[in-house]
Amino acid sequence: MVTEFSFRQGFEWFTNHLSSVVFYAFPVAGVEIPMVVLWLVSGAIISTFYLGFINVRGFVHALKVVGGRYKDPKQQGDITPFQALTTALSGTVGTGNIAGVAVAITLGGPGATFWMIVAGILGMSLKFVECTLAVKYRHQAPDGTFSGGPMYYIPVALAKFNLPRLGKALAIFFAVACVFGSTAFVHVNQGFAQVKGVTGFDNAWLFGALYALLVAVVIIGGIKSIANVTSKLVPIMCAIYLTAALIIIGGHASAVPAAFMTIIHGAFAPEAAYGGFIGVLIQGFRRAAYSNEAGIGSSPIAHAAAQTRQPVSQGFVALLEPFIDTVVICTITALVIILTGAYLGADLDGVRLTSSAFASVFEWFPGVLMVALLLFGFSTVISWSYYGLKSWSYLFGETTFNQNLFKVLFCLVVSIGAVPNILAVFDLIDSMIFLMALPNILAIYLLMPEVKQDLKAYWHKIQTEK
Repeated sequence: MVTEFSFRQGFEWFTNHLSSVVFYAFPVAGVEIPMVVLWLVSGAIISTFYLGFINVRGFVHALKVVGGRYKDPKQQGDITPFQALTTALSGTVGTGNIAGVAVAITLGGPGATFWMIVAGILGMSLKFVECTLAVKYRHQAPDGTFSGGPMYYIPVALAKFNLPRLGKALAIFFAVACVFGSTAFVHVNQGFAQVKGVTGFDNAWLFGALYALLVAVVIIGGIKSIANVTSKLVPIMCAIYLTAALIIIGGHASAVPAAFMTIIHGAFAPEAAYGGFIGVLIQGFRRAAYSNEAGIGSSPIAHAAAQTRQPVSQGFVALLEPFIDTVVICTITALVIILTGAYLGADLDGVRLTSSAFASVFEWFPGVLMVALLLFGFSTVISWSYYGLKSWSYLFGETTFNQNLFKVLFCLVVSIGAVPNILAVFDLIDSMIFLMALPNILAIYLLMPEVKQDLKAYWHKIQTEK
């Protein structure tokens, strides 16, 4: 008992201190700004300006690429560009879009929505860069499958500055953080909490076992199986959630202009209760960074498997992620919360606030939200299993044994994810995910001139082919 207690204390001490370091914040105008959020947002701003607002001028072209207009019959890869997009989206579209928006509004008021949208638009440029690099420097295994992501382009970036050993060390650092960050405790745990709250079902071990079994069925087939599921699951889960949201918004259509005015007014003239202008801005940027994961380095791992010979082309596909995730889904969630007035004087936060907003119109909606959360969470789990697998394979080799070992360990972790009292593990996972951003954005800065040249050549090729 003494050993067990000491281990638990030691683990909690480690995770608390790691979380403090990763999310270290410094005060500005009385509001604490997390360094990791500043690191992510600065990367998004710099890439947007450096690439001449590629997030705006490349948006229509991105839609054409996803639509298959520039499909190359000789392209190489494991999955289609659209499947790569849905796989990456399934890893980001989740509880952050439901609970994270509510947290932002609770802490920053309606004005935080405006800054979430701005951060999402800026994040499109960052996604473009990292996913372009992922395809450009991907590796093809002897069996013909592709692997890519920050662990492959980080060494390239540092080698250009005669720092190959540092590059290799940072790539290993990224891969280790990704393996730990891929564990799915939080999504399984929140899914169980929602099921318990709606149905009264209270067997965490059985829930975890069934969840792990479903995950195993999907991930045993590799990226093609995962992509086949996410390409169908993402549209379905978004349709379920957005249909209910749009019905509510349609029922309050006359109040929508006033809701947007509330958002804009709150963004530039916020109440002191929300921390003033800086407080509202930080809450919006913070939740957007948590939601779309631009700069984290997770999505590039999925996009590296896309069937394309043009890295820049897949970069265009990727820039749609933050737009769908943050600009569309998060904004619609915020409108529901604001239009229904659920945030006014409510002693609720997170998913409970969002659920209350929907339930004020549809009494039966908590059940629908339960299904949506389970789908969102499940899709995120299977996508992150692939990110963890590729990082594990980078560290230990791409043998069948190593890959199967990771899948077994991953499913075992999923099976205990519903068990209560594992908050310290949540802190560890969050810390590991945001640690991934440190070497990733450094590499992005170093390779951004290269991406700019590739983009210029790509545009020239597109223009000459017209």
